[in-house]
Amino acid sequence: MPDVIRFFRGSILLGTAQVDRVSTVVELAEDAGIEIPTNCTSGTCGTCMVRLIEGIIPLDDPLPPGLDEYLVGEGARLTCIGIPEGNVSIDLTAPL
Repeated sequence: MPDVIRFFRGSILLGTAQVDRVSTVVELAEDAGIEIPTNCTSGTCGTCMVRLIEGIIPLDDPLPPGLDEYLVGEGARLTCIGIPEGNVSIDLTAPL
């Protein structure tokens, strides 16, 4: 069974896409017909921030300018640079 990413807004499932371990979350959202706002597409501005509910979206070390340790602790991920590994669920509502 292929890995999928599930896109939620709160408890409402908005859509899913198949994870290919190459595409960013923003690209996978587009595949599912979901628009995630972006600006810099490099992890700098934080416009595309979402909350990771379940699964793994690895973080760069050091963290990109759009994230800090507090936000990461709250589950924040940047969808313009985040590439999911395996089954993932995200909430489009950022942890701010």
